Amino acid sequence: MLIRATDSVLVVIDMQERLVPAMQAPARTIRNTKTLLASAQEVDVPVIMTEQYPAGLGHTVPELKPAPGTTVLSKVHFSCMEDDAFAAKFRGLNRKQAVLAGMEAHICVVQTAASLIEEGYDVFVVSDATASRTLESEQACLARLNASGIGIVTTEMVVFEWLGQAGTPAFKRLLPLIK
Repeated sequence: MLIRATDSVLVVIDMQERLVPAMQAPARTIRNTKTLLASAQEVDVPVIMTEQYPAGLGHTVPELKPAPGTTVLSKVHFSCMEDDAFAAKFRGLNRKQAVLAGMEAHICVVQTAASLIEEGYDVFVVSDATASRTLESEQACLARLNASGIGIVTTEMVVFEWLGQAGTPAFKRLLPLIK
């Protein structure tokens, strides 16, 4: 199944000041998340960003400054869907696909993905924009997600599926981000 801009919500989970430095490949994860955020804005995909207990873990890293109209929610549940404000916002967008990026893959990302699948959403986890502290945790997370029917995708897969075709103004504006 294709990831369609008209059906998608981009969810960026807990990419916070005190988490990012402890992750595997933080620069890659931030770079790809920036590409996803710019692409979402270009093709009108709504974005929800979360912050797990920001008093202790800080806020979203400055490199991922939310664009106007982006919803940023603090939470304490590991699954975003267990948080009432997040669940209400996500459901209220009336989209059937969730594209997930964030930290930590094997905790908040996997639990959010599982909750969304339980509710009948199509879920895609962007492997190169998702991280854990250890490679073993990342690999176990991706294997579990794949076995659960959740799409494991890359940033470029998402961007090109959202775009749908070459030659458009949006394609030309996003091309430098993926070259």
